[in-house]
Amino acid sequence: MRKASSAMRESLDASASTLCNCWRLARKDGQVMGFTDHDRDLVFGGVTYRAATGLVATQIEGSVGLAAGGGEVIGALQSDGLVESDLATGRYDGAGVEIWLVDWSNVENRLLIDATTIGEVTRSEFAFRAELRSLAHFFDETRGDSYQKGCSADLGDARCKVDLSASSYRTTGVVLAATRGVIVAAFAEAFDDEFFTGGSLTVTSGAEAGAGGAIKSHRRFGGNARLALWSQLADGMVAGDGFTLVAGCDKSAASCRSKFSNIVNFRGFPHMPGNDLVISYPSSLAPTMDGGSFFR
Repeated sequence: MRKASSAMRESLDASASTLCNCWRLARKDGQVMGFTDHDRDLVFGGVTYRAATGLVATQIEGSVGLAAGGGEVIGALQSDGLVESDLATGRYDGAGVEIWLVDWSNVENRLLIDATTIGEVTRSEFAFRAELRSLAHFFDETRGDSYQKGCSADLGDARCKVDLSASSYRTTGVVLAATRGVIVAAFAEAFDDEFFTGGSLTVTSGAEAGAGGAIKSHRRFGGNARLALWSQLADGMVAGDGFTLVAGCDKSAASCRSKFSNIVNFRGFPHMPGNDLVISYPSSLAPTMDGGSFFR
């Protein structure tokens, strides 16, 4: 339950409103930004909430219980606010958003309305639309193991236990050319085709430094390498930009055994029967189905 101060209640009951909305956005890289729909900048809590950012929020819906509430924030893409390249490269994915109701005549008189995270972001030529998810959406995330053939762990996490800091699973490189989501680069070491497919790229120098993206495919290209990314990050990179790469994993038992030598920590069930076996008819040509193992 939100508890408003007596001064805030007076502001809410006043016939002439002096209230405005403010949004505090905290990215995962530590950068904090403030926005307001008031006509001048406001400062509180060590953050400057900039006006004239073209930011508008829709009504946020919520309910009693564990159902995830949500809303949207719509804004213009401009150089001193949220820019398209930052949104495209995922710098705002999962960012925390605090929504404040503030008395602009006295910013100490304010009320925290909600705390949310940024979900799906869509972009047009000059504007963006960001989904705001209430903290209840964390209850929708899968917890524990799933009964599936593929591994349910993420590469390098506490359940997988692969050390991704090892040189055998990562490398550095320099962009030689970039166009239409594809990078041609020189690696510090040579790797087989597809080794980094499904992995991640983080830019270490240049205009896009700090941004990252998922790798769609990795191929050798002459004496160099050709990388395709799922995001638009490659379109902002130029020759000479440096980056680091981390290996990808297709979550299969074969890759876990041969690529990472980590089958002892495999978190899937590769030998479980598939749907084709469940719905199949008895046949004298098929293995005897007596409950024993098919792999001994």
